[in-house]
Amino acid sequence: MGPTAGPLVPETVHDFRDLARTRLRAFPHTEVPAAPGIRRAAVLLCVVEEGDGAPSVVVIRRAYRGRNAGQWGLPGGRLDEGETAAQAVLRELHEELGLTATPADLLGRLDDFPAASGFVITPFVAALPGAIELTPSPDEVHSVHLVRLARLAADEVPHWVAPHEAVPQPELRDAAAAVPENVGLLQMRLGDGMTIHAPTGAMLWQFREVVLLGRDHTNARVAHFTQPDWTQH
Repeated sequence: MGPTAGPLVPETVHDFRDLARTRLRAFPHTEVPAAPGIRRAAVLLCVVEEGDGAPSVVVIRRAYRGRNAGQWGLPGGRLDEGETAAQAVLRELHEELGLTATPADLLGRLDDFPAASGFVITPFVAALPGAIELTPSPDEVHSVHLVRLARLAADEVPHWVAPHEAVPQPELRDAAAAVPENVGLLQMRLGDGMTIHAPTGAMLWQFREVVLLGRDHTNARVAHFTQPDWTQH
């Protein structure tokens, strides 16, 4: 561990893995119980090494086709029949990015997120030390972005704005941008042209608060976070 421009964060994937495993063991994650009409999905906050060894989390821009076209996301997708959430997220990681991970690489999980689309999303956390080669599937992934943990932990990344300030990425500006009135909207401003809202933004925020910064879980719940309309399709 060493100093950065913001809060202290792990300097290597190995350091992150040890820290994350400890903090996730102590995190009482919430689960949405089974109910008629609920569909299940799982995503992965996957930490890998950049070329200089800096630990970074993988964020993707989804392909401009099908569900969630062109939106920011995390590797993952819906559960197949008979799959557990953990099995699904490992399968999706390989299908979308060509990365192979095992159950031992999963360090824990965060809160289920009940998305407005009708899916309940289960986020897992993983760390893959060593050099990796990403092979994105063009059918599912438009682009891959590695966000350094130091950047994710920076004070200026989370912003809370009025609902009417929600602005989708340029390619989605024709989509509805309304959000419920009188509810604050989270924006994770990770870089130029990279402003991410719930549900992906909510999971990145909880990962930041619980795993990177070690903050009290009672103030880091996300199920109530507002989602702009364009993230629901």
